[in-house]
Amino acid sequence: MKPFKKAIVFKIEYLQRFMQQTTNQLIAGCKKGDKKSQLQLYTNYCDAMFTIACRYLRNKEDAKDAMQESFIKAFGKINNYESTYTIGVWLKRIVINQCLDVLKKQKLIFEDLDDVEYEFEEESDWYFNDAITKKDVLKAIESLTVKYKLVVQLYLIEGYDHEEISQILQLPIKTSRTHLRRGRLQLQELLNETKVKTNKEIIQQK
Repeated sequence: MKPFKKAIVFKIEYLQRFMQQTTNQLIAGCKKGDKKSQLQLYTNYCDAMFTIACRYLRNKEDAKDAMQESFIKAFGKINNYESTYTIGVWLKRIVINQCLDVLKKQKLIFEDLDDVEYEFEEESDWYFNDAITKKDVLKAIESLTVKYKLVVQLYLIEGYDHEEISQILQLPIKTSRTHLRRGRLQLQELLNETKVKTNKEIIQQK
């Protein structure tokens, strides 16, 4: 490795260690009930957590309320936090659960396993045309049936596996898999429509 690149890598690693040390100090302060530490931790992560909340709740005010309520819950059980996961991952799980609580109050209902024909989902089935952008995918996800949208978001965007999704949504794993497959089919259908519209617009511009 060239000296210049080696110096950059060292600097990045140093900054990462420094940031982690700072975060650890904030967490320690939060566990002691220090308000300044709580405020700083909130400031560091509120924007990211609000973005996550907006993925689940269409209304920004609802998303903001859910995000703030999540921090209140997080500070209330901060002593249960262990460094097995980063604080960001831990907070994200709390935010998602809070958003799901809001959706449940809005009478979101999932199908019971007895009403679902089990359909196996292959990871290799997730294929989008090269012309489809990330923005297209995110927009299409917003148009999915709600029960499918949640599973697709948790799997495709948040990176949870079916066991974790099952725990978060309180669904049997088989139901999670089936919802994911049906959500993928809906998503691909929506994206195919997007691709057709895009191609039509390109032709009209010529």
